[in-house]
Amino acid sequence: MSNKVLRIRRAVMLGLLIIGILLVIGAIVAEAIGLGPTPGFGALQTLIFLLGITALTVAIYMHLGSLRPPDTPTSLQADIGLRLSATGLVLAYASGFADLIRIGTHYGPEFDRPFIGPLQLSGLLLGLLVLVAGMLLYYTSRGKREASSLEFILNGKKK
Repeated sequence: MSNKVLRIRRAVMLGLLIIGILLVIGAIVAEAIGLGPTPGFGALQTLIFLLGITALTVAIYMHLGSLRPPDTPTSLQADIGLRLSATGLVLAYASGFADLIRIGTHYGPEFDRPFIGPLQLSGLLLGLLVLVAGMLLYYTSRGKREASSLEFILNGKKK
């Protein structure tokens, strides 16, 4: 890759990282400083939080992809890690917006607004754990190495 492409890629990664961090912190802190439009952690704060997580995920995968040589084929482990992270992100979105898409427990006329309850919060955290597990699989997959760094699980050999 040329230097110009690398500089643009780094700038996009840094921009996504900063935007992601600001969105996540802003969503979490909004209620504490009284900026939340509704009492509690509402749908808008959930959207901002999840958009921040998405920006961070894309920035991290751009960085992890830049660590690999461009001519290296992706391994099955890396593909599984990428898909597992995407699944975790979808699970986090579905859990965060469960009431809005009518699969949650706090929808209907008896509730004034969507509510992030313990079930939704645990689903959101599970989604984030799945996302991180996928990143770890991707990171430990074969990059410049001939084999995965997790190969010792299969054959018991350590390097």
